Amino acid sequence: MDKRKMGFGGKRKMIYRLISIFLGLVILYSFGFGTIAQDEPAADDAAAEGMMADALTIEMVQENVDAVQNNLDHVWILLAGFLVFFMQAGFAMLEGGMIRETGVVNSLAENFMDACVTGIVFFIVGFGIAFGTAGAGLASGGWAPGAIPLLLGGATGAGEGDGSLFVNFFFQFAFAGAAATIATGAMAERTEFVGKLIYSAILGAIIYPVVVFWTWGEGWILEQGFVDFAGSTIVHMTGGIVALIGAYMLGPRAGRVFGRPPAASNLALASLGTFILWVGWYGFNVGSTLGAGDVNQLGLVAVNTTLAAAAGALGAMFHTYFVTKNWNVSFILNGSLAGLVAITAGCSTVTPLNAIIIGLLAGVVLVISIGVIESMKIDDAVGAFSVHGACGAFGTLMIGIVGSSPLLEAGGWKYTASLLDGGSLDLFGAQLVGVVGVAIWVGVTSYVMFYILNARDLLHVAPEADRIGIDAFEHHASVWPNVLPLREADDE
Repeated sequence: MDKRKMGFGGKRKMIYRLISIFLGLVILYSFGFGTIAQDEPAADDAAAEGMMADALTIEMVQENVDAVQNNLDHVWILLAGFLVFFMQAGFAMLEGGMIRETGVVNSLAENFMDACVTGIVFFIVGFGIAFGTAGAGLASGGWAPGAIPLLLGGATGAGEGDGSLFVNFFFQFAFAGAAATIATGAMAERTEFVGKLIYSAILGAIIYPVVVFWTWGEGWILEQGFVDFAGSTIVHMTGGIVALIGAYMLGPRAGRVFGRPPAASNLALASLGTFILWVGWYGFNVGSTLGAGDVNQLGLVAVNTTLAAAAGALGAMFHTYFVTKNWNVSFILNGSLAGLVAITAGCSTVTPLNAIIIGLLAGVVLVISIGVIESMKIDDAVGAFSVHGACGAFGTLMIGIVGSSPLLEAGGWKYTASLLDGGSLDLFGAQLVGVVGVAIWVGVTSYVMFYILNARDLLHVAPEADRIGIDAFEHHASVWPNVLPLREADDE
């Protein structure tokens, strides 16, 4: 065999093998590339779907968290409202313990009816005035037509948002009831019962709601930069001025000797009432956060409320002792209330140390104010104006002096600098405008209201009640029937 042919044939076979291997690699590579090209979009799609699922899960979790927080906020407002409403019991016990035995039943009845009457009139019209919308504001034209939603705008509980409306109404009604009850104590033992029902209705339907509209709604006082977090002026000073005007129009109780006020009938009952009011004040102040999401604010308000109450009792107690050399329980009780009233406006905007200072000074303001009212021969049976009116105004003005700039800024208030923390008088000026504006409105309207009631013989109880006691005359009842028998109208 020719070796050259064999060599050529071998080389040719080698070439064919190389070509076959090359073609095989090409085919394998093509299949592999196709597989990879098909797998990559699938992987991308899976990753994208995973990211979308994660996003949807995060969104659902956030929605659930928001829903839980919203429900928690509403539950907290309701619980706070329950505490504020329970303050009615505190007022009833405090006033019943501070006045004479012959008027306790009447005081209890009037306090109870404050809640009942205010609840109805505030539902019908008061809430709509307080939180309705205004065309140009009451100061320059009044409410726009149809802007006052009567009967809560016809809400039935079936509509969207009705629940939030109902919760807000209940909370605000409790505040309105407190404003009406303040005057009851000052005018105790001598107010005609029907006249009492009438003035409570007017207060809850018109006088107090207008104050709320101007300050917490859309009114001109709020626009000045006025700060009243929970109602030192809005609730307490309003009630205190009504109390002062009412006591002045009524005249003193029968047998009243100025300079020697009648002794309290039951200091144990008065002490229990004061404790109830102190507890209820946590709903009043801390509840005014209107939510449970800001732990810093919740804690600050609770601490400031506690410190001011304690300091107020100490301030009144020591000031009275230095003058009389007696540890006067009545002033201790009213002193704690003075501190609570004074801190209500600034409980979220002053530091704890300043809360103590405000409370101590409020106790002193209380004692001085009671002395002034006594010298004017106005018979305020429980010191209602001094506790709520004088100390309410004092606490509101103190924000302009010692308000904390960081706290004012955190609260979103118009002015964030007080006199001693920023060196500005702008905030104090706004506070002064608010106090004076509310005082004029409430003073004038109260005077007109009581003047008309007096002219219609619906203000002062009949003279016979002064002789036998208002409990026997109007209710034919005695708080202590076994100890204090009823006197009949024809008894001598």
